[in-house]
Amino acid sequence: MEATIDPLVVLIKKLKEHSHLSQEDLLEVRRLPCSVRELDSHEDFIRQGDRPKVSAIVVEGMLARYHLLPNGARQYLSFHLAGDMPDSQCLFIEVMDHAVCAIGKAVVASVPHRDLMKLFDSRPKVGAAIWRETLIDAAIFREAITNNSARSAPARMAHLFCELFYRSRASGLTRDDTCILPIGLNQLGEALGLSLATVNRALANLRDADLADFKSGSLTIRNWAGLADCGEFNPRYLHLRREPF
Repeated sequence: MEATIDPLVVLIKKLKEHSHLSQEDLLEVRRLPCSVRELDSHEDFIRQGDRPKVSAIVVEGMLARYHLLPNGARQYLSFHLAGDMPDSQCLFIEVMDHAVCAIGKAVVASVPHRDLMKLFDSRPKVGAAIWRETLIDAAIFREAITNNSARSAPARMAHLFCELFYRSRASGLTRDDTCILPIGLNQLGEALGLSLATVNRALANLRDADLADFKSGSLTIRNWAGLADCGEFNPRYLHLRREPF
């Protein structure tokens, strides 16, 4: 997989989903130095315990944050699409308390922290926009805690599918009612706190209700209103300026 577009154009498109930036702001973002690399499926970009000097921009594919447990198991915390900065928090903390890896093959751009901090000083609105990214991440974390703690297995899955499809559509990554989610069933269980058997039962429940289908890394929405109702999904926590529906 090779990047086909400028990583900074991808970042700008994402920031404009929730923030207003002037042409001067955008020009300075375009001047950020960055390097691009490909990640294999499950390859780490940053490991738990690292002291990173760069931040990531997802250019193509999907990345995920996860906690690595002492027994080697993973708890997936969030999934990140093109334009996301999944480790922007590491600008303000010294040691990573989680890891970031590719879900399927991905292309990632690295931007040095020192250059981002200089940009924040010279263009405060850009700093505010990236800070807003971290606040939206926090909102997604809060929603995930509620989702995994208070909802049934089918409702948990419905909510996550709604969120990922909604975000994909806002970023122009859907085709009709389908989007690519290269998430394995085990990873889906690790994100939702469900066993593999329960994941399969929940998927069957959504299929039988003709709400959604997920197979071979592809999510198809059959009934958006019904799926959102099942998962009690309200997109306000994503804080988008332009709603994709």
